Amino acid sequence: MCAPPPRWRKVLLKLSGEALAGPSGEAFCWETCRPILEEIGALRERSVRVAVVVGGGNVYRGREGLFSRETGDRIGMAATVLNGLALREFFTKLDIPCLLQSAHPLPTVGPVDPIAAREALERGTAVVFCGGTGLPYFSTDTAAALRALEVGAELLLKASTIDGVYDSDPHKNPSARRLDRISCSDALAGKLEFMDPEAICLCRNNHLPAVLFSLERRGALVDIVDGGTVGTTLLPE
Repeated sequence: MCAPPPRWRKVLLKLSGEALAGPSGEAFCWETCRPILEEIGALRERSVRVAVVVGGGNVYRGREGLFSRETGDRIGMAATVLNGLALREFFTKLDIPCLLQSAHPLPTVGPVDPIAAREALERGTAVVFCGGTGLPYFSTDTAAALRALEVGAELLLKASTIDGVYDSDPHKNPSARRLDRISCSDALAGKLEFMDPEAICLCRNNHLPAVLFSLERRGALVDIVDGGTVGTTLLPE
């Protein structure tokens, strides 16, 4: 029996820098990163197009008072470029073609070009975006929503260490309840800190749904693309 076609054909995955880090605190770990890249490879074999925006938290996390906001953001964006280079290498290990584009171009890394990115995705190439938006005062959440719209993604995926959105802080409230879904408007009104407001506004204003899920759940990407209920769905309402 043939498997049913995927519900989503083109997605953008916002991958935290921690997804590349090792268990002992090292910034890069092949064994940590490999499972999710293999899932991307499995989606590619089913003709699902996957773009990635990578964060930089495994390399640099801003410390209040150490730098100005602008300088800290620029250091953070540079950290995402390191992660982009690492991801390109890791994709190569799995024989998955990868195009790396950066909002901070390097001699061997081209600038963000949505048209080239779309064409690469249609060929089945994984596309990795780094360098954030290229501007300070914006997070990689916002960069992910922006790049998703630029490449025509149908769904934004945010992978982190948390398995969804809760009605209160689960670390402080043992009775906190995970939400299966929440609207952009309710998320903004409730000031729930799972995604930057600018990113939520981009999703709402451009009718882009999103799913927030945990990196630790193996097979989550495939389940989400097939239409399964995983994590929390952010509805653009």
